[in-house]
Amino acid sequence: MESEEKRDLITLQDITDEELMRILSLAAKLKEELRAGRPQRYLPGKIIALLFQRPSTRTRVSFEVAIRHLGGDAIFLPWQQLQLSRGETIADTARVLDRYVDAIVARVASHRTLIELAENTRVPVINALSDRFHPCQAIGDLLTIWERFGTLKGIKLAYVGDGTNVCNSLLLACTKAGMDISVACPTGYEPDPEAVKWAFDNAARTGSTVIITDDPLSAVKDAHVIYTDTFMSMHIPEAEREKRMRDFVPRYQVRPELFEAARPDAVFMHCLPAHRGEEVVAEVIDGPRSIVWDQAENRLHVQKAILMFVFKAVPWA
Repeated sequence: MESEEKRDLITLQDITDEELMRILSLAAKLKEELRAGRPQRYLPGKIIALLFQRPSTRTRVSFEVAIRHLGGDAIFLPWQQLQLSRGETIADTARVLDRYVDAIVARVASHRTLIELAENTRVPVINALSDRFHPCQAIGDLLTIWERFGTLKGIKLAYVGDGTNVCNSLLLACTKAGMDISVACPTGYEPDPEAVKWAFDNAARTGSTVIITDDPLSAVKDAHVIYTDTFMSMHIPEAEREKRMRDFVPRYQVRPELFEAARPDAVFMHCLPAHRGEEVVAEVIDGPRSIVWDQAENRLHVQKAILMFVFKAVPWA
């Protein structure tokens, strides 16, 4: 299983701007192939472990289906059913899985866990969510935006709400693709400082604009996309709910009137699961501006492209 120049996807800073666009192009081709009914067995015989510490619907199902479509096999490994739950170290688990499988897709509580997995394996490690980043989600989002507007360059995404792992990855994805991004969060809920630094570094190279503000109305001005995420991420204690609702609702809630400052063709996006009446009202997420179901579908096509990328299963010339 050992290979030269192992490719991991821990954050989007692990790949170049060009590689990101190649993954997107491949995902679009794979989507066309699937709809045309053409076989996609590009990874025959590959065994991929899905090591999940956090609950999942879209990520788990999209990866399992993607692996099967590509001719591989997935082994779902719930954290609580492994010796990890009884104190075995991440490093020891990684070294064992390395001897059994061809890649590890990990959905974990701590970002440090992903780093330890990657440091102790010779096989690719893919970040299926950590407390800091969710790169697979952001790549799927870019595919959805590209399909909707026919381009990424010059498109503006406005993120309104909590500076979550999804927000962090969108900052990187947008700036690598030449998109503008504005983020509006209450004071104390801003995105990860390292993600912001990386975003500004990317923007200096690609010509993107990055704005971090506490004003939702200014953030969504002339936006093509208004995006939000839950105000109660998985790692947030339920005891914080009351305070968070006071801090976020209604100012940072996505409501129809927020679109008045955006472009006339602006769309709504959400990584899901959504909590209607909290970060978004039902009228928006269930309305004609919402493209959240396209987002969800595109996770499948992007997971295939990511797997093929880390396995170097396609020519990149």
